[in-house]
Amino acid sequence: MIQHSLIKRIPCCVALLFLFSGCANLEAPATAAVAVGKAAVDSATAAGGSQFAPTEMQLASNELSGANQALAVKDYERAQVLANKAQVDANLAQGKANSAKAQAAANALQDNIRIMREELNRTTQ
Repeated sequence: MIQHSLIKRIPCCVALLFLFSGCANLEAPATAAVAVGKAAVDSATAAGGSQFAPTEMQLASNELSGANQALAVKDYERAQVLANKAQVDANLAQGKANSAKAQAAANALQDNIRIMREELNRTTQ
């Protein structure tokens, strides 16, 4: 009778083992996602995201903060989701910053071309 009871418990123990090993496996991807999210936020900040895309930068910062908090309480799934959102928002902010800088450079170039044409017209008249 004891052997029969033990045999019934083996599948339950195996299931618990898989459950706990599955939870442990979430820690590394979540930690990596948070690191990538932080790098994206740092890169966007350096690119001028706070100036050119303040809303996206605020979202990214809040999501990264939430990811760090989730990581601290070992809610790895939530940490990974928030870190991925932070990365997306930071990338958007960086893209907007780069676009704004490119547009400003194009506008400056157009102004220089206009000024040069005006000078050329004055000297040929």
